[in-house]
Amino acid sequence: MFTPVVRALLVLNLVVFVLDKFIFDLTPLFGLRYVLSNNFHLFQFFTYMFLHADFGHVFFNMFALFMFGPMLEHFWGPKKFLVFYIITGIGAGFIYSLITFYQMYDLQGAISAYAANPSPDAFTIFINKYANGIYHLNYKFINAFAENPTDPQFIKESLSFTADLFARKSNVPLIGASGAVFGILMAFGMTFPHTELFIFPLPVPIKAWVYVTVYGIIELYSGVHATEGDNVAHFAHVGGMIFAYVMIRMWRKKDGYDYY
Repeated sequence: MFTPVVRALLVLNLVVFVLDKFIFDLTPLFGLRYVLSNNFHLFQFFTYMFLHADFGHVFFNMFALFMFGPMLEHFWGPKKFLVFYIITGIGAGFIYSLITFYQMYDLQGAISAYAANPSPDAFTIFINKYANGIYHLNYKFINAFAENPTDPQFIKESLSFTADLFARKSNVPLIGASGAVFGILMAFGMTFPHTELFIFPLPVPIKAWVYVTVYGIIELYSGVHATEGDNVAHFAHVGGMIFAYVMIRMWRKKDGYDYY
């Protein structure tokens, strides 16, 4: 069942996981940071995909790679499979970074606008839009601010909150092989579309292309409607699928046909 590249990727990810959790803290340097952060480095577009948050994170990513990767490696060959895996992983990080850049630019503009005209109402609107109304939110403070709208101390605390929110969001690193794994899922669905999969808890098998399509829609929806506390990088998943789709279509066009 194991193929050479899949086996090597499984071993590499597990070794890095053990090193990161028990020997060296690799995430601060090698996780993918916001591109305007002082902690950002170009090599993070590659290294982030070999880091994972916890055992469940690495287990489910590697399980998906183990389930879907070998058939693609047999079909394409080791070299092509490895190139595909790496490029979709980098592409996922790139798409995620684009979305994050837009979100941080929008947040920075909102912070500047609030700083120019701070008030209890403006603060409430800000936290409901950018912190989903719950991030470190003290309703006692909101009520007190509403009763003392010109108090310099309350204004200062509200400005501190907005600055802290920006700092927190801009310093969360992206880690995990999920972008590359979702690329593998997309490739499997496109290459073996009529393969039937048994997905728990569904009582009947579904075709691979249906599974991939539904999963992609769920991830896109989850990314657009993400809530505070959702630490899943949905747009990285979607980015991996997008790059996978584009790569496969380019390969098919080069080979002179549209469908396998």
